[in-house]
Amino acid sequence: MALTSARRNGVRRNWLRRNCLGCVAALVLASGVAAPSSAWAQEGMNERELIRDIIHFTKINRAEAADVLMRELLSREISPEDFTRLIEDTGELVRFEEALALAVRTPELERSAARLARMYERGKLDRARDPEQIAENIAMLTGGARGRLLARQRLLEAGEYAMPQLLAALLQRANPSLQAEVQRLLIDKGQQAVTPLATALASLDPVRQELVLTVLGQIGSETVAPYIHDLLATTTNQEVASAGRRAITRLGTNDPARDVADWYLALANDYYNERRQLTSFPGEEQQLLWGYDGGLGLVMTPIRTEVYHEAMAMRLSERSLTLRGENAEALALWVASNYRRELQQPQGYTNPVYPASRRSAEYFAVASGTDVTQRVLARALDDRDTPLARRALAAIERTAGSAALRQGPRGRQPLLEALGYPNRRVQIESALALGSSQPRETFAGAERVIPTLADAVRDAETRYAVVLSSDQELYQGYRQIVERLGYQVLPFSPRLEALAEPLANVSGLDLVVTTLGEDSTEAAIEEVRSSARFSATPVLALMPTRDYTRLQRRYERQQGVMLRPIAIDEQLFANAATELVRVASGGPISAEEAQSYAERSLRVLRDLAIGSSPVLDVRDATQPLIAALGTRTGPIRQSVADVLALVDEQRAQSALMVAALEASGAERVMLLNRTTESVKRFGSMLSQRQITRLVEIARTGSPGEATAAAALMGALDLPNNNILPLILDN
Repeated sequence: MALTSARRNGVRRNWLRRNCLGCVAALVLASGVAAPSSAWAQEGMNERELIRDIIHFTKINRAEAADVLMRELLSREISPEDFTRLIEDTGELVRFEEALALAVRTPELERSAARLARMYERGKLDRARDPEQIAENIAMLTGGARGRLLARQRLLEAGEYAMPQLLAALLQRANPSLQAEVQRLLIDKGQQAVTPLATALASLDPVRQELVLTVLGQIGSETVAPYIHDLLATTTNQEVASAGRRAITRLGTNDPARDVADWYLALANDYYNERRQLTSFPGEEQQLLWGYDGGLGLVMTPIRTEVYHEAMAMRLSERSLTLRGENAEALALWVASNYRRELQQPQGYTNPVYPASRRSAEYFAVASGTDVTQRVLARALDDRDTPLARRALAAIERTAGSAALRQGPRGRQPLLEALGYPNRRVQIESALALGSSQPRETFAGAERVIPTLADAVRDAETRYAVVLSSDQELYQGYRQIVERLGYQVLPFSPRLEALAEPLANVSGLDLVVTTLGEDSTEAAIEEVRSSARFSATPVLALMPTRDYTRLQRRYERQQGVMLRPIAIDEQLFANAATELVRVASGGPISAEEAQSYAERSLRVLRDLAIGSSPVLDVRDATQPLIAALGTRTGPIRQSVADVLALVDEQRAQSALMVAALEASGAERVMLLNRTTESVKRFGSMLSQRQITRLVEIARTGSPGEATAAAALMGALDLPNNNILPLILDN
């Protein structure tokens, strides 16, 4: 039947409404006109039509039109689960996945397509993890073949989130066929079933323990070994013991030299080191902690990924300590994990297993004693974990006596090793801890303590950086950016080893920036990491886009290395460099920190000088202190003078006098008084010229200056002919 004019116009309007965005987007490509607005597009197309046209324009390589459509779809703020359901309901699932795979490889579509892909994957996960969906899928395990396959796939996708209901289904006895299907499914789940099952193991009755042991043995993950050994040590049931021994044999973890406490400690170390297989949901914001309640069954507690591994390491260390209290390694691991929890926990986050009302990590560290905190320090040095090393040193400084140098853990002396650690904060803080311990016997490396403290007095704030590049123009561009961030940048070079001479003249290196190609970047990173002096220095590697993805995967878990596309602008570069240095080493030493280091170092130097340390000779600091006396002002200058007055060297006493003669007012009085203290302690080492000037100040200076000068004259015990002019003037 022929359409009337009105109906023809209505059909035409409906067709245009459904297809307007795609048509206009296509016209954009030919005309160069700006893309249509989102508001106009919303009126014209529903989500199904947007998805259909995204697929179409992506497949025919109309990137600009496809991007308009993608951004419009994203602006609708559909929940990930609804979005995934929408894709599947359109019947376009296969074509959509093909188009998305093509889009993420297309530069113009990469960003929008990546957002759609994340939303789609997130939706699949959310739906698979929904408790109602899990229950439905478990029920389908005993249905038809097609439904059973679909249910298994979804339950595998749900990961650990399905474990409470799956364990309940395994332990029930009313439906043997369901129990058998669930048992096979748990074995196929592998590692994601291990920790929940192991957590429940000790709380089950013997019959169910035997069943769970059979499943764990067939999964074959060593992760479960501590739990099985623990059960074998306590069970009195012969069937359970036999099942446990069979599981241990399958795992290959029958080691008579290890007790149960050692098994737990080994697994705690694996969590601390964040072994990849122990992270159930890589790249996700949350992981799951497991508990078991006799009435509720398995109970899961979501916890932020940043502190998950530390929580597990602490939990397992606690069990190890419960089994064997005299276990310094387990206690040290617990303290180290607690420190890392505190360092890595997001600001404002309420940790479900470590509430804010609990004592700080430092409290437990200092209470544990110097042997334990030295073990923590040794771990931090081995891992090149600068923030942890600094926390351990702070605890050691508060508790260590001179015995700490003689009784390091496992034949090591971490305090001394820290003096050579490639980070200035750690070097200074280890020197402070060593100096504060007032050692009475010499030790290897003692000669580095005083110069390190003196360096902190003179110049702890200066930052040094290297920009490695094979292109002089590129080097100059990044050099200017890095200098604007407050660093002194060393000369041009594509290799660190070519900078041996300028590097020898700096106290440390705070940042390495590379602008090299793929292979050269890897070589540069390895060169820095293998260097004894700079192995902990943060490295910011700027990469061509084509190399970035592959190398990012390689270095994403390596602390102190950050990769970014070389095309980022100055602000993004500055943000990346600042964040990298903050996380890797605590950020650049600020003016306030430098002041604090100087004050603390001077206090230690003064205590060592007063105590006449037989090991740490403050005279080794004389030259840097003299330099600081000429550049420092205020309280720091006075503290420098305090220390120099305790140094038995002619140049120290002379420097005090020179500074006094050049000063005036209250500062001159202070410096004359310190010179007097030096003379009283060590006798006169002043030149005749300095004494002549001193007498002149005593005659003509202000009352305060004249009195201080007169006191110094008295300490010098000058002949009467020097005193007579003062009497006659009056």
